[in-house]
Amino acid sequence: MVPVDNNSFVSDIKQLIEHSRRAAYAAVNSIMIDTYWHIGQRIVEQEQQGEKRAEYGKQIIKMLSKELTQEYGEGWSERNLRNFRSFYLTFNDLEIWHTRVPNLTWSHIRTTLRVDDPVAARWYLQTASQEMWSVRTLDRNISTQYFERHFKQPQLVEDSRKNPPADKLEVLKSPVVAEFLGFNPGTDYTESDLEKGLISHLQEFLVEMGRGFAFVARQKHIFTDAGDFYIDLVFYNYILKCFVLIDLKKGQITHQDIGQMDMYVRMYDDLQRTEGDNPTIGIVLCSETSKDIARYSILHDNDHLFAAKYMALMPTEEELRREIEQQKELYNLQNS
Repeated sequence: MVPVDNNSFVSDIKQLIEHSRRAAYAAVNSIMIDTYWHIGQRIVEQEQQGEKRAEYGKQIIKMLSKELTQEYGEGWSERNLRNFRSFYLTFNDLEIWHTRVPNLTWSHIRTTLRVDDPVAARWYLQTASQEMWSVRTLDRNISTQYFERHFKQPQLVEDSRKNPPADKLEVLKSPVVAEFLGFNPGTDYTESDLEKGLISHLQEFLVEMGRGFAFVARQKHIFTDAGDFYIDLVFYNYILKCFVLIDLKKGQITHQDIGQMDMYVRMYDDLQRTEGDNPTIGIVLCSETSKDIARYSILHDNDHLFAAKYMALMPTEEELRREIEQQKELYNLQNS
């Protein structure tokens, strides 16, 4: 008698159930989004048939919410109906929607509806779909104005994967907002704390750094006859086709920091870079940058070394705007 493999049998059944559940969830999600979009369409059409006043639109939504809530229960509030209306107005071609972002949920859409710029809203949703962002990650990137900080010309990023920006290191012109590390005001943290925080929130950090980054190693050991060296973080960017080394510094950047990174980049090119890789890029990620360092150190005219600022706490909108302009100026000094 052939022994029965019950473990394999049970595993197969579980896989069938999980597959069916995922398919059912995807189908329900798609139907729900279609329904919300068509409700938004009908609200707009009804508004256009009546008086050209905002008050008339409010009355329609108020009346509809009351009727639907009585008939179907919760979930048909005036706020939700306004969201359906905004969904239709922002994405008025449903077929294009299904083609470009088929894997997003209504929570993704609702999160994006607070973005006033329709170009930015579309970019957030397309990127969330391509990069498989969670709702939490999408919410964080909108809150920290990722699109506004990284792209000066929004019309160029409708399909940034196929047509990356002309400046491939645009991300370094604006500070890395690392509020996801959980540091509180007044927290006295070390470079080791910063490294641990970035590793713990690696997905968010890679999103913040830009497209195409893959994690390689932390505290990468490089051995030479001069001694042992350890690089804080190593990434590979499959769009730039090169290794990216990051050295973390808690305070203001110094000439010694830049010299050390220059050595790391040269060593990595000699010992780790393989055929087909572009030259290694080195980034000193620090809490304070310096125009003088950018102007008078080897950062100047070196297109493989960069200084980038991180902000451990969520800035205000005005603080963020000011930091963006300062970092752009510093970046330009490095490359002028």
